[in-house]
Amino acid sequence: MPFGAELLPNGRGTRFRLWAPSAPRAELQLLGLGGAGVGGSSSPSLYPLRAAPGGWHEAVVREAHAGARYKFLVHSRDGEQTAVPDPASRSNPEGVHGPSAVVDPHCYAWRESSWRGLPWEAAIIYELHVGTFSRAGTFAAAAGALPELAALGVTALQLMPLAAFPGVRNWGYDGVLAFAPAACYGTPDELKAFIDAAHSHRLMVLLDVVYNHFGPDGNYLHVYCPEFFNAAHRTPWGAAINFDGESSRPVRDFFVHNALYWLEEYRFDGLRLDAVHAIRDATKPDIVCEIARAVHEGPGSGRHLHIALENNRNESRYLERDALGRPICATAQWDDDVHHALHAVITGEADGYYADYAATPLGHLGRALTEGFAYQGEYSAFRDRVRGGPSKHLPPAAFVGFLQNHDMVGNRAFGDRIQSFADRRLLTAAYVCLLLTPQVPMLFMGEEFAASTPFLFFCDFGPELGRAVAEGRRREFKRFAAFVGDAAVAAIPDPSSAQTFEASKLRWEERAEGSHGERLALLRELLALRRRWLAPRLEHIGHGRFRIEGALLHLEWKLTAGECWRVLAHFGRDSAVASRRPPGEVVFASGVHEQAASSIRLDVGAVLVAHSGESAPGSGAQ
Repeated sequence: MPFGAELLPNGRGTRFRLWAPSAPRAELQLLGLGGAGVGGSSSPSLYPLRAAPGGWHEAVVREAHAGARYKFLVHSRDGEQTAVPDPASRSNPEGVHGPSAVVDPHCYAWRESSWRGLPWEAAIIYELHVGTFSRAGTFAAAAGALPELAALGVTALQLMPLAAFPGVRNWGYDGVLAFAPAACYGTPDELKAFIDAAHSHRLMVLLDVVYNHFGPDGNYLHVYCPEFFNAAHRTPWGAAINFDGESSRPVRDFFVHNALYWLEEYRFDGLRLDAVHAIRDATKPDIVCEIARAVHEGPGSGRHLHIALENNRNESRYLERDALGRPICATAQWDDDVHHALHAVITGEADGYYADYAATPLGHLGRALTEGFAYQGEYSAFRDRVRGGPSKHLPPAAFVGFLQNHDMVGNRAFGDRIQSFADRRLLTAAYVCLLLTPQVPMLFMGEEFAASTPFLFFCDFGPELGRAVAEGRRREFKRFAAFVGDAAVAAIPDPSSAQTFEASKLRWEERAEGSHGERLALLRELLALRRRWLAPRLEHIGHGRFRIEGALLHLEWKLTAGECWRVLAHFGRDSAVASRRPPGEVVFASGVHEQAASSIRLDVGAVLVAHSGESAPGSGAQ
């Protein structure tokens, strides 16, 4: 890795490298262990960094070994100097404003050294936030739940961003040190131990990474390295990261190496790239495709490694496959259309982006489930532009469907989960459409047992920035009818309050109680059916089609030769009769009653899944 601190072999010290083209001079402040300078001195030991071509400053320091704390002292042309952490720090134990620490990336002894990952078609994703997943909020505590998640039937964990952020509580999208796992969750080796343990349970681990901006607190690059940003492109966070302007090559390398770092040094099984629609890059290939190519040609050549995107533009070009069916760029995209349409169907909400789905929610849902995107070049009134491109030709595994995720829960004013406001009679049908259809499904932590705890927006900024964030959030919700009046707005939880964070922690003890246990049993059953019936056939599944019969949604996919997978879901508010039952062996049914002449009556929220053709492996069905 060309950036940061690299231990040299045979005890020859550490090489330090900093890219700062605008700085005429830079030094290394070596603080030693525990804040003491080298040799036990309380003051830092200073080492000059040699100016190298291309705006680099570097030095080899024999006295620096694993655990040593350090900062860079950057001098400006007008004589000012600023002490900053390493922007490529592998660890910042005292927080983003404190010194960085030299890390030995080879000291962890991996147990699951033969793990090579799983094919993407096998993915059943479980998104989690480390800080609220357990009471302790650490990597070590999260590892304790791995056996239960494996037993649930998920095959991939997706961690919300871990890059070091200010304070001790954050969603992770305010990260400022892209290579350093947040110290509040544990050490680098404890993160590796978590991943190692997950692999022992045959669980992939994916990481959410943010390459579209840096957080507002603790990012010193603005101070001493303006080349990292391109003022010609404006974003909601200010000047865009410089992916296509002058001196952009080292910036692009920084993020390419960051992606490879997580996959190689930590053995993550894939990355989810946050909001690629917010990246400003006119280069061909752009940074998303460059990262994907580096992964495919590097660590991905011998492992199953996956890249998922968040992209509200629905740009299907990122999801194209080669002649052998392999991803050319990204493996998959989070499919907002599935969520938005399903949400509109079971809640009736039509505010914000749900307005695009309110008129014909079943039609949008059917198209998204069978063709990938609901918007494939049509005009979106909410976004005031044409959205999306053709996606019917893409395999279902190119899309990740979900009913909840961190945004769809946490961006509600009170972080309320779906069961608290949706028509509960429709939830079984919704989960069948999510878990027993061919797209890759994703659950949000606690969803499997209908967690009573909210997932609120929280952060830990200083007083001034914290107040601004809270006021901005309350101002945003004033646009909604539910928040008329100062009292209603004032009731929205303060993101900076520790109580807001604590309220978002899962209560695992409730998962066996009443309706929580019922939801858990349902999802376990559906995932077992998916594993038994769908999983063996997903690699060769054909395109789907749908039709609507009143409030009934008929879905159908061709599987291997002579086989067909059908789902019938009733999303009306009154019982209904279907003209005919889907042919084939019934795999799952709820609320369905046989009628004369092959017709069936369906209760509200009824659903039926049928398979025609060969029986599932080991099913014993005739």
